[in-house]
Amino acid sequence: MIFDVSTLAKRVRLFGILEVFGWVLLFIGMYFKHGVTPSVGWPLMVFGMVHGIIFLAFAFSLLMAWREFEWPGKTIGLGLLSTVIPFCSVWFERWAIRSGQLGELSATPATAPVGS
Repeated sequence: MIFDVSTLAKRVRLFGILEVFGWVLLFIGMYFKHGVTPSVGWPLMVFGMVHGIIFLAFAFSLLMAWREFEWPGKTIGLGLLSTVIPFCSVWFERWAIRSGQLGELSATPATAPVGS
């Protein structure tokens, strides 16, 4: 189930997926603020706040995962970079699962840290 937040790995996955929707909302708000005449400001304020909350939740869950799963610098660096590049959070989450870095979500846990 995608909305299961019982473990840290599942929270990272959920917030990574929600981050994409946060970006979409932010771009919609920017369109209403800068792309239409007359300008409508409230969507950017509301959607920007929603995006910001999701961003903080995702970044915080990444930092918690860094500590719990003992990620190397490359993994946390890519994770935090994926928070600021639109739509990259899903790519990072999929990569972390495939490379065995997200605990129970990964088929086989990594035997050695990535980049060592």
